[in-house]
Amino acid sequence: MNQISDAAHSYMLFYRKQNNSSMLIYHFSFYLVSFVGHMPLQRPSPSGDRSSHIDNLVRKLGPTLPKDVLKGFVNEAKNETGSINATPKTQQKKGIPIPPQVVMQPFTSKNISRINGKAKMKSDVDESEGFCDLKYGSYCIWREENREEMHDSMVKKLKDQLFVARAYFPSIVKIPAQSKLSGEFKQNIQEVERVLSESTTDADLPPEIQKKSRRMEAVIARAKSVSLDCNNIDKKLRQIFDLTEDEANFHMKQSAFLYQLAVQTMPKSLHCLSMRLTVEYFRDHLFDKELSEKYSDPTLQHYVIFSNNVIASSVVINSTVVHAIDTVNQVFHVLTDWQNYYAMKHWFLRNTFRDAVVQVLNIEDPDSYGKATLSHLTLPVEFRVSFPSNDSAPAINNRTQYVSIFSHSHYLLPEIFKNLEKVVVLDDDVVVQQDLSALWSLNMGGKVTGAIEICSVKMDQLRSYLGDHSFQKHSCSWMSGLNVIDLARWRDLDISETYWKLVKEQVSMKEGSALLATLLTFQDQIYALDRVWVLSGLGHDYGLDIEGIKKAAVLHYNGNMKPWLDLGIPKYKEYWKKFLNHEDQYLSECNVNR
Repeated sequence: MNQISDAAHSYMLFYRKQNNSSMLIYHFSFYLVSFVGHMPLQRPSPSGDRSSHIDNLVRKLGPTLPKDVLKGFVNEAKNETGSINATPKTQQKKGIPIPPQVVMQPFTSKNISRINGKAKMKSDVDESEGFCDLKYGSYCIWREENREEMHDSMVKKLKDQLFVARAYFPSIVKIPAQSKLSGEFKQNIQEVERVLSESTTDADLPPEIQKKSRRMEAVIARAKSVSLDCNNIDKKLRQIFDLTEDEANFHMKQSAFLYQLAVQTMPKSLHCLSMRLTVEYFRDHLFDKELSEKYSDPTLQHYVIFSNNVIASSVVINSTVVHAIDTVNQVFHVLTDWQNYYAMKHWFLRNTFRDAVVQVLNIEDPDSYGKATLSHLTLPVEFRVSFPSNDSAPAINNRTQYVSIFSHSHYLLPEIFKNLEKVVVLDDDVVVQQDLSALWSLNMGGKVTGAIEICSVKMDQLRSYLGDHSFQKHSCSWMSGLNVIDLARWRDLDISETYWKLVKEQVSMKEGSALLATLLTFQDQIYALDRVWVLSGLGHDYGLDIEGIKKAAVLHYNGNMKPWLDLGIPKYKEYWKKFLNHEDQYLSECNVNR
């Protein structure tokens, strides 16, 4: 039976270190059955042959455990088993031994599985927690994708030792006979705490740190040999664990908040570019070519972009022009705000886009547009919605979508472009990969706007966000990004007036009012464009098919991870970056997307 004890104990040590109780029970029971089934009916071999018998046994079960790992554990099991046999009474008085400390490896892409294109931690995480992006948004997925391998193993080891020492110390200090040990405990804990307060990496640690670690390890080993109340140790460990878990939760939520802040804040490089262009506009006095006859010619192809981002709007225009068969008839209207107006003007005056012309308009200028002016520019609004795939699906199977819709500024189009009858509206987070001229010959059958419908998000699935309204139950929602708008039909149906009336009625909904008002306003007025026109999700979905991306006419980076941000999904950024002129002086000086 000593053989069973040695080998079984080695299994227990291994799986205890792996922190997997279910696998421990399974393999331990499997081991016992295998052992009994193959053990010859003879007396146990002498102690000198015990190790060879165990090695033979391990070879039978070789595929179950890594050989290099098992070797150390078998020897460790022999030592512990030998001590048990030597002093059974002393061992019985011991508390439950704490398993050896293991430096946990950081999560990498190997630890992440994907279901429906979403990152999910593997079986070592409780599935009841659900997908990480449901709890912390797309920050969680981005964090796992960009997590760096941890190299500071000594710092981690010291933290683990400190964790265990703090658990044993309260019980040791209560024993009068162990006053010397408690003093050493206190001194070692204080030394390690001081070192960790001054060092965050292995490079910062003092030269004598190995000695301090060994002293701490020796003190912990002595504490384990003292007769203690295991309940006290258990309670202290649980207390420390709960406090650590609360602290980790706090930092996770704080990180998610800072991630959202980074998403909504203009990067320093783009702010630098905007300021430089604004200053140069007033310094250079470039000749502003007024091509008013083209700006208002209804026979030309007019594209409208709402943006406060110089680089983003430039990429949209450049990608459209590069893939256009004929650019002579192309007119781009960039609608921006006071803050970015002069930067936009200077950028598009000093850059040419083949034969296309670009007009920059300040939508906040009341002298130019009168009542067709808002106090501030509003960009397409994105709503993050999560809902189950079907009514009976558990919360863990919830799907997340980013639905982008028209903003308040879009409803000024008929007033700003009074002479135009048709326009194509492009969001500033799209990249064009094919010629769009076919959009101008579309017969929309009297519909106001052509858009990509999202039939994976039905109107009745949005009731939890919008309340109970008279939506057609099985009608699909739709997206901004690429929209063909019949301005003549818009004016006939007075779409803008309908929208403003609905916004006033739903003012109590705050953020949801724009979504509800837009969906109600355009109900039955959407012409469904073929899905090959637009592929969306490049700003949040890691699981898109690369071949599908290459074939799409327009790529829509809807979601938080915009391509001009450091948070953008790296494998999708290349489709956006290739339309930047990296040799431009201002881009180089402001370090834009280097």
